[in-house]
Amino acid sequence: MTTYRPSPRPTFEAPTQIRRSDVTRHIWGEPEAGEVADWIYASTGMIHCLVFGLAPGGAFRHSREFRTVFGADELLYVLEGTMVIANPETGEVCRIERGRSVRFGPGTWHHAFAHGGGPLRVIEFFAPPPSTGSSGAYARTRPYVEESRYARAPGDDRITLHPVLDSDVAWRRDHDVLVGVHHGTDQLTAGMLEVNPGEVSKVHSHPGDELLFVLDGTLHVRAWHGEATYVFELGPEDACYLPAGARHEYRVYGSQMARALFGVAPGWE
Repeated sequence: MTTYRPSPRPTFEAPTQIRRSDVTRHIWGEPEAGEVADWIYASTGMIHCLVFGLAPGGAFRHSREFRTVFGADELLYVLEGTMVIANPETGEVCRIERGRSVRFGPGTWHHAFAHGGGPLRVIEFFAPPPSTGSSGAYARTRPYVEESRYARAPGDDRITLHPVLDSDVAWRRDHDVLVGVHHGTDQLTAGMLEVNPGEVSKVHSHPGDELLFVLDGTLHVRAWHGEATYVFELGPEDACYLPAGARHEYRVYGSQMARALFGVAPGWE
């Protein structure tokens, strides 16, 4: 039997560019729970962000050693494929296609399945992060789900999984660029940033740590932290980490819009 061990926790002290080729690799799980490929972008004292991948027909569930219930707010956004996500405790099942997201709160058991014959890749924003005891340590305190259900029992109307519909996204012009918030709580704010060609955002900062992950286009980020200035050029699946309080701006020099996902924890404004 494989014994649970905490995932690696890459953390940074200053604004940092994180190229996809340099991301920390990890394999989570074992045969009973399923094995998942993780690309861990950052796991600081405030925010955790990774991309997980399943092979065609793959899935993760849970086992005594690997329990998929955490003391955190989470947003999952599908980068490739179609994800079927289920809560084995309530019987809820949701189908999330590429370019869509689902959110859930602390104490939510969840399983995921690669649906439709192709691989699945999903980016996950998670706060409070594992460094606070919100992952494995928290999971061991929860009543164990002995039997997984994938259909609701009569009379069980609990709702724990929340697919984010177009009408749920709170769009706003924020610091002179378009921002769509997919998830907003006291613990985690996550969503989409769109910067048009030639646009430059206002210089701003957040009370919490930010992880910015580029979906498409080329996004330039300039940041100031202490006495130092940092300039990053981010392509698809590159990211950057911006510590709490670091002043920064986004801009696009090219002819293509840049779109990026962001997660900020715990405070956005």
